[in-house]
Amino acid sequence: MRVEKEAVTGGYVNFPIAGRMCRVYYETAGSGQPLLCLHTAGSDTRQYRALLNSPELTASHQVICFDMPWHGKSSPPQGWETHEYQLTSVLYVQTILAFMDAMQVERPIAMGCSIGGRVVLHLALQQPERFKALIGLQSGAHVHPYYDLDWLHRPDVHGGEVCAGIVSGLIGPCASQRDRWETLWHYMQSGPGVFKGDLHFYTGEGDLRGRVQQIDTARCPLYLLTGEYDYSCTPEDSQELARLIPGAQLEVMPGLGHFPMSEAPQEFLRHLLPMLQRIQTS
Repeated sequence: MRVEKEAVTGGYVNFPIAGRMCRVYYETAGSGQPLLCLHTAGSDTRQYRALLNSPELTASHQVICFDMPWHGKSSPPQGWETHEYQLTSVLYVQTILAFMDAMQVERPIAMGCSIGGRVVLHLALQQPERFKALIGLQSGAHVHPYYDLDWLHRPDVHGGEVCAGIVSGLIGPCASQRDRWETLWHYMQSGPGVFKGDLHFYTGEGDLRGRVQQIDTARCPLYLLTGEYDYSCTPEDSQELARLIPGAQLEVMPGLGHFPMSEAPQEFLRHLLPMLQRIQTS
């Protein structure tokens, strides 16, 4: 029997977010330049398992991931049962900055996917000096809703299976069956109403049309990596975003979909590592 012990370490940190104490789970591996990874809507940091275990990446970067409250192994704040969870741009930015402060993470490269790819644009607008660089995966200024969000939280359907079903078509053809189904398994485990609450930000409240032109890449470099197979954030969406932001650098990843870091991690790393090298030497 083969035994492999991963070099990833995890733990909990308690700190206030928007005036409410939260118990937040995080994982980290490696040393060097901090790389703060932000998970997608309704999922958690397990999406970055391959990056945390990449010798090439962790030799020069401290990879740091955390589950937002309500997600993964993090708890919702006390009193969560008294109101509907809805992620807003203000709460999202506060959560990221509060985690950085609690963990004393200084000027990381922040990389987010999907809703994380949207929030890095908010970070670029509001707090560019806090980051060495920002990387948006599947990043667009807005998304046209293509499904009824009410199906994501109903008593007559299995919420986890509906969440996985909705995102299943966003995975690209390069994904192995193992990585495809592990990506979907994370969605099947989302808490009731969490995916729907995240999409409150993604499909409406976090819309940045008309504002992305204000991003100043001289204050914080912005890089965009977008998978070719994605009808939630299409390559055309990211190309339009890059056109509107002077200095933004975009690369379209052939064969990859909406979850590049979990659906085809080794192929994704072939795009990410050279980009990180450019950031370090710039």
